Amino acid sequence: MSGTDGGPATPAPRKRADARRNEQTLLDAAAAAFIASGVDAPVRDIAAKAGVGVGTIYRHFPTRADLIVAVYRHQVEACAEAGPALLAGATTPHAALATWIDMFVDFLVTKHGLAAALRSDEAGFATLHAYFLDRLVPVCDELLRAAAAAGEIRPDLDGYQLLRAVGNLCIGADSGPGYDPRRMVALLIAGLRRR
Repeated sequence: MSGTDGGPATPAPRKRADARRNEQTLLDAAAAAFIASGVDAPVRDIAAKAGVGVGTIYRHFPTRADLIVAVYRHQVEACAEAGPALLAGATTPHAALATWIDMFVDFLVTKHGLAAALRSDEAGFATLHAYFLDRLVPVCDELLRAAAAAGEIRPDLDGYQLLRAVGNLCIGADSGPGYDPRRMVALLIAGLRRR
């Protein structure tokens, strides 16, 4: 690849290790705040949780939409990376699947409000959704295949359909205190077991 002058392109500068750690700390703090309070959580609360000043957040993420998108991508990657690790360390593939789906529910709670926050950027939202599907459906498929191969669940389950079902159960999370999406998702995952 070459630069515009015909010479070799210069690679994008890599962030220093401490800058990457700060960014990860900010993303973790923002994700926790979004789970607790939604995507409208005050930036000062996120900064306090991360142990940094508000200016540090704006230096990394100039707009709220930038922060929300970064948290979204951060959590997609965390879910994608967790699948194989859970499968390798869990007592059974079904246990790995259940733990992974619980992480996915955390992700969905954080995602709540994303569409409204990115209202002016439909193309950006579509790109994020495609990224989400590309990264998470194969991981869910892998967990389902392992549980089916172990004889724990039926073999005809599909990762996309399961993620859609979990997503639909999480939609009502804000409908009132009488609805607990985690309980409903746990019942769904328990119901996958072969009798």
